[in-house]
Amino acid sequence: MTGVLVSHYCNARFGNDFIAAARRVGVEPELLVLPPAPEARMDDAIAARAEAAYFSGDVFPEFSKQFFSATRKAPGLKWLHVFNAGVDHPVFAAILERGVRLTTSSGSTAEPIAQTAITGMLYLARNFPRWLAGQRNHKWDPMRSADFPRDLRGQVMLVYGLGKIGMEIARLARVLGLYVIGVRRNAIKTGHVDEIHAPDKLSELLPRSDWLVLACPLTDETRGVVNATLLAKLPRGARVINISRGEVVDEPALIAALQSGRLGGAYLDVFAQEPLPADSPLWDLPNVVVTPHNSSASAGNEARVNAIFLDNLRRWKHNQPLVNEVTKL
Repeated sequence: MTGVLVSHYCNARFGNDFIAAARRVGVEPELLVLPPAPEARMDDAIAARAEAAYFSGDVFPEFSKQFFSATRKAPGLKWLHVFNAGVDHPVFAAILERGVRLTTSSGSTAEPIAQTAITGMLYLARNFPRWLAGQRNHKWDPMRSADFPRDLRGQVMLVYGLGKIGMEIARLARVLGLYVIGVRRNAIKTGHVDEIHAPDKLSELLPRSDWLVLACPLTDETRGVVNATLLAKLPRGARVINISRGEVVDEPALIAALQSGRLGGAYLDVFAQEPLPADSPLWDLPNVVVTPHNSSASAGNEARVNAIFLDNLRRWKHNQPLVNEVTKL
C-alpha cells in the first residue's frame, strides 16, 4: 500500500476515482484524508504513513496550514504534487531541502490565463473603458475618428517568460496579427514567436514594444525587474499586462507611469500585496483593469490537475521521469 495524503474535499469528490485509476496502473493507494475542519490536525500515526501528498486546489488557502502540518509529520514523505505552477513560497524550498521530490501542475491553467490576458488586451486596445464609462453615466458617447484606436495588427507584444502560459499568450496574439517577441533564459527559437531573446536584452527590446506581458515565475532574477527605468523605455502609450506575480513589478513606479499618462493602460491580475489594499490608486485609474489574482479561474482546471497528478503517481511508482518536476528554486 502507498500512503497518499489528500484533502477531505478531494477524497469526497474523487477518492474512488483516484483509487480505481491508480490500480489500473499498478498502484495500490491508501488515501490518508485530512480532517474536514481547517483547525483540526491529522493524527501523527496516520500522517507518518504518507509517502506521497497531493496539494489540491481546494486546500489553498484555508487548509494550507493543516496540510503542511501533516507533511511535517511524515518522515517517509518522498513526493509532493501541487495544483499550482508557481512554487516561490518558502514552504516549497523546505520541502526540497528535505529531499522530497516536488512536481507542479504547470500548463493546467495555461489556456484560461492566456485567454484572460488577451481579453484584458482587447479591452484596452478597443477602448472599452470609454464605452463602459458612457454606459455607467447613461451617456451616448461614440468615438470620433480622432479618437479611434490603432489597429492591433502589426503592433508589437513582448512576452517576458515563455513557459506554457507565455507561449499560449504568444500564440493567441499572433492569431490577432501582433508581432511577438519572446524573452526567456533559453533563447532558442520556438513556435508562436517572431523573435526570441535572452533576459539581458529586455532593456533594448522595450522601446519597440506596444504591449509588455509579464508571464515569468518569481525568482531572484525577476523580482522587481520591471522598475521605473525599464518602464520609461516603453513607447509613450504602451500597455502592461501582468499575470505572473506582483513582485515582478515596482508597483509605485507602475502607478506613477499610469497616472502621468506615460503608460496607456494596464491589465493587472497580481499585486505586491494581496488582497490589493482598498486605498490603492490602481482601483480607480480609468485605464487599468484589476482582477483578484483570478485569471486562471475555469471549471476545467480541477480535471486537468487531477490528470497530471495521476499520471505522475504512475510515473513515480514505476521510477519514470516525472512531469513538471522542480529540482531547485
